[in-house]
Amino acid sequence: MSELVQVVKIEKRIYTIRGMQVMLDRDLAELYGVKPIRLREQVKRNSNRFPEDFMFQISEDEVDYMVSQNAIPSKKHLGGTLPYVFTEQGVAGISGVLTSNRAIEINIAIMRAFVKMRQFLSDNADLFMRLESIEKRQLLHEIKVDEKFEQLFNALEDKSIKPKQGIFFDGQIFDAYKFVCDLIRSATQRIILIDNYVDESVLTLLSKREAGVTTNILTNSIGNALALDIEKFNRQYPAIDVQTFKSSHDRFLIIDDDIYHIGASLKDLGKRWFAFSKMDVSAIEMLQRVNV
Repeated sequence: MSELVQVVKIEKRIYTIRGMQVMLDRDLAELYGVKPIRLREQVKRNSNRFPEDFMFQISEDEVDYMVSQNAIPSKKHLGGTLPYVFTEQGVAGISGVLTSNRAIEINIAIMRAFVKMRQFLSDNADLFMRLESIEKRQLLHEIKVDEKFEQLFNALEDKSIKPKQGIFFDGQIFDAYKFVCDLIRSATQRIILIDNYVDESVLTLLSKREAGVTTNILTNSIGNALALDIEKFNRQYPAIDVQTFKSSHDRFLIIDDDIYHIGASLKDLGKRWFAFSKMDVSAIEMLQRVNV
């Protein structure tokens, strides 16, 4: 089974219970190629590896809810007993008690599926809030069922929906790079970057903007190397205006009328932990202050 197919297969078995992403013990046993009772025995023998926030037994009400949401076909699917579920950390703990080659490969695939699921939830937080609002309006009979689905599909297709805040951890170099690329591609009028540390990699990011989008960089100083990079860049691409600006300690990225506070210079994305947040203020005042 290819790695991609394996991850997709695993994603379908990750459920949200008590606000956490978890997997059922029977699903894990099937993936690892062992009987559920053997998995539980190994976990019991190593109970110190599995505190309550790593593994817990779900209730009858939670089983009923999973059945009502078609997450599982019926209670019989669980074998007649209340199952245990494992969080991402709990699954990591299983790697210490099941050590076959298959178990190691499956454990890596599961970790990747959890990461992908967590990134999906982070990237689409705004969308889920919108859909929750739609659901409440539906319950109040303010919209029709067909209108609800139309709004749902429109929201899913809306490429302009961007997360308001989040954290990228060290090593998430491509994820952070893609996030900023998507922001840059979303601009329709202007991009203004305030960043005291700029090199040719930042110019490469900005080359992904749409045609006709004006771009300015404000940075602490323009050395000979950066000046040469800008000159070469502007010969090939629509020109970027670069100015010295010594009034800012933090990094900001203005996309049209939205302001993002970026915790790391764009050239260092993903090398260390950094946070980003969309600021709930207009870009007009900042534009006036930087005079671009």
